[in-house]
Amino acid sequence: MGVAILALALRLPRLQQRPMHTDEAVHAIKFGELLEKGHYTYNPYEFHGPTLNYLTLIPAWLSGKNLVPSAIEGKKLADVSELTLRIVPVFFGVLLVLLVLLLVDGLGPSSAVYAAILTAISPAMVFYSRYYIQEMLLVWFTFACIVCSYRYTQSKNIIWIILAGVSVGLMHATKETCIIAFGSMLLAVLLTRLLGKPPVKLGAKYLGFWHFFVGLATAAVVSALFYSSFFANPDGIWDSFRTYTTYFDRATTNSLHFRPWYYYLKMLIYYRYGTGPLWSEALIVFLAAIGFIVAVRTKNVTGVNFNLLRFIAFHTLIMTIVYSAIRHKTPWCMLGFLHGMILLAGVGTSAVIKMAQHVLPRPRLALGGVIGLLVAASIHLAWQAYIANYRYYADPRNPYVYAHTTTDVFTMVQRVEEIAQVHEDGNKMEIHFICPDEHDFWPFPWYLRAFPNVGYWNAVTDKVVSADVIIASAGVEQELLVRLYELPPPGQKRLYVPLFDTYMEVRPQVELRGYVPKELWDRFRQHRAQLIQSQKVDEK
Repeated sequence: MGVAILALALRLPRLQQRPMHTDEAVHAIKFGELLEKGHYTYNPYEFHGPTLNYLTLIPAWLSGKNLVPSAIEGKKLADVSELTLRIVPVFFGVLLVLLVLLLVDGLGPSSAVYAAILTAISPAMVFYSRYYIQEMLLVWFTFACIVCSYRYTQSKNIIWIILAGVSVGLMHATKETCIIAFGSMLLAVLLTRLLGKPPVKLGAKYLGFWHFFVGLATAAVVSALFYSSFFANPDGIWDSFRTYTTYFDRATTNSLHFRPWYYYLKMLIYYRYGTGPLWSEALIVFLAAIGFIVAVRTKNVTGVNFNLLRFIAFHTLIMTIVYSAIRHKTPWCMLGFLHGMILLAGVGTSAVIKMAQHVLPRPRLALGGVIGLLVAASIHLAWQAYIANYRYYADPRNPYVYAHTTTDVFTMVQRVEEIAQVHEDGNKMEIHFICPDEHDFWPFPWYLRAFPNVGYWNAVTDKVVSADVIIASAGVEQELLVRLYELPPPGQKRLYVPLFDTYMEVRPQVELRGYVPKELWDRFRQHRAQLIQSQKVDEK
């Protein structure tokens, strides 16, 4: 329980501090459709699976004034905060720590405890447990499938095979990359069988026909329920398979995210950018390598299930190889095999301690030295987790910050809100964005969700330049200025002035410029001067 509290302490505070990543904002807007309109339609080309959206309804409901189902009726996305969204991956990130307890008899008590500690303090695990994306959910459902399947092999209780089926269905309903985990688990079972007596013999005969059928049917029903929007959109079931054409193509053609095969391993072992701190989860990788050797080569050790260890070892190795081989890479995709490494690292930690006790000379001194090194390295991991989330949370010197929104977005949004305060239409004033690259619009649809009249354009047009606030990419600034100052006929020109006082980036090297009519800007400055004067009077 203490480890779970540690995990919560690292994950829960200041969830609104970090600006929303583009992907988070996209998922938030998608959730808004479900929240406000009451229906969800799976898109086989974008957004991944529906579990994140549906599960977010729970904190959205609980955050209502009345804790009854009707409290969510009429709720708007503008009522939802980053806390409501990000609490979902936080919940699963903490639950991932607790789930290890169900493998105590398989990993061994000490190995399970060490694995739980490393899960709680891993910088990557902590960072992406605070990210409103599907990855942490997928990791948890995958681990739940492994845990429930193992528990079934130990008890033959049909409840466990049903829960395993639920987990498989939720994996499929969460993210398309679940097929990598499915393939890795199947190959891991085959390799475990080749190496020794498997934890589960293949085929329905050993499981019992009905147990096998119930588990498979449960997975199919759970997946179908989510993809069909609980039967409101039956086509979503077929779309959940048709989508792989899109994602296979994207994995091989989107060079923007192409990285070398060692990208993930280098990030885990050693990363330093400029004057930033040294980042490393090499402790986990090193101990995982030892754990792999123990799982594959050691025999007849009491208190552990070597079939389970070997399955985890092979599953982790295959996942690592596959994700490294895929050219399309984003940092959060490594969480699946990183969690496997953490489980093996728990085994490796136990092995190192036993070696110090029984193999190395001067056992007491060796044991003290090993424990001291492990504690120091673990403190370093926890320190990295802290600074990654509370100091370098949007800093490119953090390896887990990937194409992330800068904190300038807070300044830009605040300025728009201040302009709205002095506009006669308030939040209903007209705001236009002009960005040839549509990715540059994000995450503004999230931050301006309370403004109903926001338009997003890929090019400068006559309609665009009639807005009360104009925000544009630096690349279209010259064309925009021509439209603003030279083309309008006499009597229809409005004098626009810069909206921001300084250089603004939505992401590193992605600059945005803002413009507002001078009469509105003057009104804003006058209002701000009055507020400052009022504050001085109050201080006196």
